Amino acid sequence: MKLKRLIKHLRQQGCHQVREGRRHSVWANADLNTRTVVPRHTEIDNGLAKKICKDLEVPRP
Repeated sequence: MKLKRLIKHLRQQGCHQVREGRRHSVWANADLNTRTVVPRHTEIDNGLAKKICKDLEVPRP
């Protein structure tokens, strides 16, 4: 999955970026008070995308 597609999906679900790291970004779902890290690679493995959505408690894209 492309990183841009994942970020677009997370924003549509009400998540927002908290901060930037060197190689990862921290994303949060403020409604549910959950956080996770998202690597800034051009391609995200489907299993990792599933885990990110599970951590933020949003449906998979």
